[in-house]
Amino acid sequence: MKKHDSEPFKQGVAGSNPVRPVLKLKMENALKHKFVPKHTVMTEEEVNNLLKEYNISKYQLPKIVAKDPIVKIMGAKTGDVVKIERKSQTAKKTFNYRCVI
Repeated sequence: MKKHDSEPFKQGVAGSNPVRPVLKLKMENALKHKFVPKHTVMTEEEVNNLLKEYNISKYQLPKIVAKDPIVKIMGAKTGDVVKIERKSQTAKKTFNYRCVI
């Protein structure tokens, strides 16, 4: 049985992995990817209208983590509300709202 040299493996783990750059999605292009729905940060006026319409508080909305790559790209801060527009076969468009935590 041939003894494998473990040096390339160690170098690959500790050093740069040649496969990783291929899999890495460029951050500035993430919002344009066909599988990523449209995200927008809502203004305070829009948020107030939304909360009045549904008679809820901002923190009763579903959450999205501030470390989410899309949230980072958009520059949303903790407490902001993000509007997510998705395509739907039945309703054409659906809107989801998330509070950044």
